[in-house]
Amino acid sequence: MVDPVPSTSSTRPKLQGYDFYREVLGSPKYVVAPMVDQSELAWRTLSRRYGAQLAYTPMINAKMFAGNKRNGYREISFNTGLGEEGRQGDRPLVIQFCANDPEQLLESAKVLESHCDAIDINLGCPQDIARRGHYGSFLQDEWDLIYKLINTLHVNLSIPVTAKFRVFASVEKTVEYAKMLERAGAQILTCHGRLREQRGQNTGLADWDKIRAVKEAVSVPVFANGNILTHSDIARCLVATGADAVMSAEGQLYNPALFVPAPEPSGGLHPRHADLALEYLDIVTKQRTPTPSSAVKGHLFKLLRPALARAVDLRNALGQLRGQDFAPYYEIVREMKKRMDRDAEEAGTDATKEGEYPHWVAQPYVRPLQPPPQEQPRAVTVEAPVAAAKRTHSERTPEPADDDDAKRLRHDEGVLPPPVAVI
Repeated sequence: MVDPVPSTSSTRPKLQGYDFYREVLGSPKYVVAPMVDQSELAWRTLSRRYGAQLAYTPMINAKMFAGNKRNGYREISFNTGLGEEGRQGDRPLVIQFCANDPEQLLESAKVLESHCDAIDINLGCPQDIARRGHYGSFLQDEWDLIYKLINTLHVNLSIPVTAKFRVFASVEKTVEYAKMLERAGAQILTCHGRLREQRGQNTGLADWDKIRAVKEAVSVPVFANGNILTHSDIARCLVATGADAVMSAEGQLYNPALFVPAPEPSGGLHPRHADLALEYLDIVTKQRTPTPSSAVKGHLFKLLRPALARAVDLRNALGQLRGQDFAPYYEIVREMKKRMDRDAEEAGTDATKEGEYPHWVAQPYVRPLQPPPQEQPRAVTVEAPVAAAKRTHSERTPEPADDDDAKRLRHDEGVLPPPVAVI
């Protein structure tokens, strides 16, 4: 491993590996993943209220960020001017970049190194836009380039560099890849136990055995990513993989209280989703840092999903909202709360147990697996390698397409969202 160049900007020695994990990050077990248009400041704030111990920013495109001081991309990606992002209440924090040029990556990371605890490199994005932009998982066969990306930051930053990656088809290649990332200087490895091809309707289950193999092969902390939908999945994952922490993306979006334990039989906290939505909107409107309406709408569709099939009028109204006036969002969520409170009162209980949730509480979205030929679709839980189907009391709700490619396109081609008003 290459020794880092001492940084004059750092007020303390640059810690590495487990020293960094323990002394700077505080040994987190519950981690919010980097999510385009979804792990923004307001969501990070809500997540920390409900047990998240470490959060990542949405991915920032280093090519767009480097030297791009006038078109607003920097301010939209990470707002340093208003003094809220990366502040004490937004720590510990890891800022994630995608990149394929070491110098552009370093230039971008240097701008933000004083606003976070580490810089992460996205080596896992499987979307078509990442293929076109030549980043994420589409770098995973270019080991020399990846080594340079990581090592350049390792040598030149005053804070650690980390990496998030996907597995290969073979355990052996996955392990060798992880060991290369460690040699390059990555101080934490987040292993997403899915192949590059596992996305969209072909997402399938993450391979916890490969994550365990990575954990056993490297000496730096390892975060496990994949198959986390309920609180009980966290303990199962930590035991199965031996990982130091669990990172959740989609599961945490549907229930931001995912990390909070609760008495049996539910095994986790499932607050009423309308209450969570109102709490999120309060954060959005009270902070000075603007939140794009696309992020707000995306969060509300996921939070309220269990009831939107019943409340078709509210679903349609939410889908039609545009712009940065959040009063109509409040109106929809308050009406949803009134209906959910009514339904809960009529039922006489909020009781849940794992796999069975009333439609007024936050709950996992069970993504159907693609069936083998001549078999019917079946929904499965995230236990590895396979588990029984989870049932919900809610009806399935068609959700607007996440359109991740379109969101990432803004990062690659400079197509920025409309100016965001400060509320």
